Amino acid sequence: MMLAKKPLKILSVALVSLLCLAGVLLSNNSSSPVSFRNNQLRVSPQQQVGEVEGVSVSSYPQQSQVDNSSSLDQEDNSVSQEEGAQTYQVMKVVDGDTMDVNIDGQVSRLRVIGIDTPETVDPRKSVQCFGIEASNKAKEILAGQYVTIESDPTQGDKDKYKRLLRYVYLPDGTDYGLFMVSNGYAHEYTYNIPYEKQSDYRQAEADARSNNRGLWSPSTCNGNK
Repeated sequence: MMLAKKPLKILSVALVSLLCLAGVLLSNNSSSPVSFRNNQLRVSPQQQVGEVEGVSVSSYPQQSQVDNSSSLDQEDNSVSQEEGAQTYQVMKVVDGDTMDVNIDGQVSRLRVIGIDTPETVDPRKSVQCFGIEASNKAKEILAGQYVTIESDPTQGDKDKYKRLLRYVYLPDGTDYGLFMVSNGYAHEYTYNIPYEKQSDYRQAEADARSNNRGLWSPSTCNGNK
């Protein structure tokens, strides 16, 4: 009886082995995107990034997705950005409407378009009312500063004294000429041909006059030069 049972046992073991082998072969040929081998999760190359049966596989991005994002970054970096406006250092404040500016290593005299401040340095004239105040204010906000300058196509590049004709903007973007007119340190000034900002400057002067600011105050010049 013992001899009869031994071949039967061997046959049973062989049958179990064949069944296990068949299961392994079926597992390897399966089209399922997810399988487990040696207790490790395996994902087929065709599987899209996302959630598979509750298991996150976002750490397995497709190569094409990585390449696309890289090329997009390169395209974004290649977009040209508008360059910031060139700034120039004010080397000397002559008076409220005139200054010396360092342009590419050369100091040039500049006359601000649209304003006229009371004279303080003209040898042909005595110091005019509110001239000292206007000059001091100009020095306070301009001396040593890096300003932006802008030409006006309606005006010449230079005046008859060879001074550059420009609008001047402070580091924070404030229009210097408009500031001086608005606060009563300068009159609006049109030389021969109207300039582009004339209406704004004239409105600023009217506002300063109606509010008795600076040289428009009865206690200073009452609007007289």
